[in-house]
Amino acid sequence: MGLLDILSGMQNGPRGERQAGSGTGGGMSPITVALLGLLAYKAVKSFAGASPSAPVSPAGAGTTGGGLGDILGRLMSGATTGGAANAPASSGNDQGGLGSLLGGAAAGTLVSSGLGNLIRQFQEGGYGRAAQSWVGTGQNEGIAPNDLANALGADTLDALTRQTGMKRADLLSGLSQHLPELVNQLTPNGRLPTEEEASRMV
Repeated sequence: MGLLDILSGMQNGPRGERQAGSGTGGGMSPITVALLGLLAYKAVKSFAGASPSAPVSPAGAGTTGGGLGDILGRLMSGATTGGAANAPASSGNDQGGLGSLLGGAAAGTLVSSGLGNLIRQFQEGGYGRAAQSWVGTGQNEGIAPNDLANALGADTLDALTRQTGMKRADLLSGLSQHLPELVNQLTPNGRLPTEEEASRMV
């Protein structure tokens, strides 16, 4: 099952109905983009060694370094077009999947690195028990929006609100609802995926 399939399934109820705030139509909802953007942001910061004050370019700006603005620009374009029209010509992916949006194998690195850095941040911020429950095979612990805000930090939330256009309260509510299950789905073996494993998810 691919990452976008996981995200799509999370946003639909047991009978297939759309959850509140998940958007309508066939494109990616803002919270889907926010979840992917969160992983991307943590990965990009790791790769670039960026500080919390590092500037984030606007979505679609086409940054040469493949920063968050470029990544989320592709995701936001995919949200309205289904992704296929914005896929790199060399991707060979006619389905408009995440691999084509983010550049093939690089998407696996992004997911693996971003997830690892995200869990590490929760651990360092005092929310390690909750984060570990999402990775483990037992019951997922919930996390309140205010705690999530403390764990993620203002720089991350500012970047995501700018890039998705969501209000901070809506962003935090959506992330607190969906992030535990996303992490759980991305760690089916009770551990963080390797880059190779993550690449198969996208």
